[in-house]
Amino acid sequence: MKWAKTAFPEVKEFFFDDDTFTDDLPRAEAIARELGKLGVVWSCNAKANVPRATLKVLRDNGLRLLLVGYESGNQQILHNIKKGMRVDVAKRFAKDCRELGIRIHGTFILGLPGETQETIKETIEFAKEVNPHTLQVSLAAPYPGTFLYKQALENGWLDDANGDLVNEDGRQIAPLNYPGLSHTEIFDSVDTFYRSFYFRPGKIARSSERWPGVRRS
Repeated sequence: MKWAKTAFPEVKEFFFDDDTFTDDLPRAEAIARELGKLGVVWSCNAKANVPRATLKVLRDNGLRLLLVGYESGNQQILHNIKKGMRVDVAKRFAKDCRELGIRIHGTFILGLPGETQETIKETIEFAKEVNPHTLQVSLAAPYPGTFLYKQALENGWLDDANGDLVNEDGRQIAPLNYPGLSHTEIFDSVDTFYRSFYFRPGKIARSSERWPGVRRS
């Protein structure tokens, strides 16, 4: 990183794309302290279970943003995908980040095993509560060779007519369907998610503050 800072002086921030970065807390803190000595501004992936004490060490040593894979706000779905995350812990983590001034980009996945109309609504409400600065909503993708693909075939969640993962334009589609929840409903819920999250007075006002030239209508 010392070399990179010298070699690329135009770079304002470095991102560590490592899903396990915060799994070893002492290691993460040690890396942060060394980055702090270099005066580096940085961001990284994190799981939503990092304790406040560690978050403070990271923040004090140049951390700006965490990319957090929340996936779902329903505890049973998180168990189904073996996420190893508790909803209550994730809420406390988000609160700690807000209070420490650490930004969060949250990622969510719709259409995971166990998904229903109600769990989608639950996840949207969860997203509003943890309130990341920005978010990304994706569709569950059963790639051949994965456990989800095997599950989908065994349970009839994936059929030949809707087995593709992208459409002709290369855009992601919803290939899975569950009893009481169709491909179309899962796909349409992505737009509902974005609208419900971003079209809120608080988010709109914050966006206007960031971009003062944007006209309010």
